[in-house]
Amino acid sequence: MFNRMLSRFGIGGPSVDTVLDSPHAAPGQPITGQVHIRGGTADAEIGQVVLALVAHADADHGYGGDTEFFRLVVQQELRVPAGQPVSIPFRLPLPWETPVTAVDGAALPGMRVGVRTDLLVEGAPDKGDLDPVLVGPLPSQNKVLDAFGVLGFTFRGAGVAPGHLPGVSGELGFHQELEFFAPAQYAGRVNQVTVTFVANPDELHVILDADKRGDTPGHLRLAHEEAQNIDWAGPVSGWLAQVAERSPGYPTFDGDPGYGGQQGYDDHHGRRRGPGMGGMLAAGAAGVAGGMVLGGAAEEFFGDDEG
Repeated sequence: MFNRMLSRFGIGGPSVDTVLDSPHAAPGQPITGQVHIRGGTADAEIGQVVLALVAHADADHGYGGDTEFFRLVVQQELRVPAGQPVSIPFRLPLPWETPVTAVDGAALPGMRVGVRTDLLVEGAPDKGDLDPVLVGPLPSQNKVLDAFGVLGFTFRGAGVAPGHLPGVSGELGFHQELEFFAPAQYAGRVNQVTVTFVANPDELHVILDADKRGDTPGHLRLAHEEAQNIDWAGPVSGWLAQVAERSPGYPTFDGDPGYGGQQGYDDHHGRRRGPGMGGMLAAGAAGVAGGMVLGGAAEEFFGDDEG
């Protein structure tokens, strides 16, 4: 999408334009497209054509800046004749833990994922701009997010945090955090709930935390098919009720737009958003694990998952 001159060759050098077949993707699925390189005024030699997946998070919601989390060499030792086009098709797999950046086609504020085209010229990289990708949730993740809208949560923002969560192994060196203001009935006891998904080809981990205290985690691990067949609203509301009972109490934030399940808030760009990103985001649960229906107290279905 972004045609640029290769700075390593100076004026008159070749240009590159990476075109995605579709900007929409999902974790675990490939992105396809082509890298188009057009020769400049002289023949050029490119050592490697590399595609990198990069996550960008605003500092407001987690660890800010760009994080590269996957690289794929799509061509080596490429000769680009003067004035001639060269096209390189690619198939770039998205890791299962790729951050979600859009729900129902609407971009989430605070998070972006993109494809960057890097070219190695005489041993030095020539890095390109990001071609944005709208990464939608897996069906199992979407079922969780739908429940948050039903329960009256309001979407606050998304970001990433470095490292792995306790008891959850992952491929990437960071994890995404989706932040929600708690429903109005919990005002003064629970202000915010953070949801983290850690997925692999076989299963989904759903981790909840209240007010980022670290002492109120909810953790459920299920196969994707099981997660799609669960009514998540029951377990999430049960967990939240128990967290609220243990809470020492927090001040309410009447001036904080969107807090307490209000009907909408203005994001950082002044756009008006509905409750829970239009009823799309967050998590709830009536769990099934190991063939058992999980219900009742939070400890029964959101305890430490070791098996």
